[in-house]
Amino acid sequence: MVSLPVYDRTGAKVGTYKIDPAELAPRISKQLMHDVVVMYQANQRQGSAKNKSRAEVKGSTKKMYRQKGTGNARAGSRRSNVRRGGGRAFAKRPRDWSYRLPKKAVRLATRMAVASRIADEEVVLIDELAFSVPRTKEMASILKALSVDGQSLLVTVAGYDVNTYKSIRNLADVTVLPVSDLNALDVLRPRRVLMTKAALDAFCEKATSKQAS
Repeated sequence: MVSLPVYDRTGAKVGTYKIDPAELAPRISKQLMHDVVVMYQANQRQGSAKNKSRAEVKGSTKKMYRQKGTGNARAGSRRSNVRRGGGRAFAKRPRDWSYRLPKKAVRLATRMAVASRIADEEVVLIDELAFSVPRTKEMASILKALSVDGQSLLVTVAGYDVNTYKSIRNLADVTVLPVSDLNALDVLRPRRVLMTKAALDAFCEKATSKQAS
């Protein structure tokens, strides 16, 4: 059982949140989390790299000079990959790097990622995070009060709120996601995770319902 302190906007402690990481994930598999993170990174690859082969470069296909009697090494087309301006021997082609792992494994890896962050005390809880209008300066002061500024940070909220998103989007190295969009890569990539109490409640409820099913 882990007791996470709950802070308000000024950085003052206003309560505690007791949670057992084992309820989210009975065990932490680094291999599974690694596999899922690699899958997400592979799916983000453009796959647009391309080289020209001998058939695609500009130039004559005529033999450069006769085979024998010149004293030089035999040579064919100037499009050869051994000559400057020639085509690549094994030219790169655009390809799709994406693949998918089983849905249950991906969901389990997300729960493991959050559980490991909680166990390592890398999750900061705030009682609520809402704005009547977009306030980037106010959001920056909140992060400074919570001592999570100046480092990569994931802010997790219970649901999409346009004012909260607009208050965060211009802050460097800070991303915001609702609980429904969390995945292992987004959870493990930043140095710290800032979650609202409602977001953690929603995540725990979703995790326990998935385990029960």
